[in-house]
Amino acid sequence: MRSPRLILSAFLLFVLPAANSPAGAETAVGVAMDDFSYTDTSAEPANQTAAHERRLSAFMAALRRDIGADRRYRLVPSAQDGAAFKIIGGIQKTSTLVQWAKVAVIDVGAKKLVMDKLYSFRGDNDESWERAEIFVSREVMAALGTPAPVALAVFDFELEDMTAASASALAASDASYLAEVTSGVRDMLGQSGRYRIVDVGADAAKAGTLRDCGGCEASIAQKLGADQSLIGVVRRVSRTEYTLGFQVRDARTGAVLARGDSGLRMGADYSWKRGAVRLVSDRLIESQ
Repeated sequence: MRSPRLILSAFLLFVLPAANSPAGAETAVGVAMDDFSYTDTSAEPANQTAAHERRLSAFMAALRRDIGADRRYRLVPSAQDGAAFKIIGGIQKTSTLVQWAKVAVIDVGAKKLVMDKLYSFRGDNDESWERAEIFVSREVMAALGTPAPVALAVFDFELEDMTAASASALAASDASYLAEVTSGVRDMLGQSGRYRIVDVGADAAKAGTLRDCGGCEASIAQKLGADQSLIGVVRRVSRTEYTLGFQVRDARTGAVLARGDSGLRMGADYSWKRGAVRLVSDRLIESQ
């Protein structure tokens, strides 16, 4: 069975306002929650509207009770009332025994989804709804406690060729291997869950050589909506020797947050990707 598309709320279609908390507000994190929508497309002959409204009301009351019972959070009416997170969702019944629940948690300040999941649960009685609420509650609480991934603009790695045979323009093979390096680093960081990779498009190419621009990559990253920027360079010492380096800056302030440099490595150009992925992973993922 294909998962149905659930229309949650027009809320996702608009830019969320930033949460403003008054001075001296509670230290607990504000959480706002809309009542979930409910759609019955099961085509059952009996009209179960009243039963579904009652069960959905009990579901929402239990979900709010679970979140409110945790001292780390406080329930508020909306983002304008100091909500740091917004929870929205919808439930759809597609057959006598199958229902689907779509749940999203939005970081209001960062305007990012920290959770967006589709669940299925069997049954349409009080007990099955209670089981579904317990499961959804655990998932939502886990999402609220997980920091949103950092939006990172990973710019194309550059080549600094220090050999006597270096040319003014990149050879086709060099460009191909550099593309593999950039792709490998982006994939590794994105899969770590700690970073959300921002598409840099053609903006980086317009800026020229980023390693010599005095930190201009930070402002480019900020314009792209990223929190941080990463640039990297492969320094070719000989055809079988190279070094690697990278640097991460805060997109807003330009401050250097992390950097890494490898020692002299042995290997031809096909080994650049492996070395770069290992270096960045060691500095940004494994050491954290």
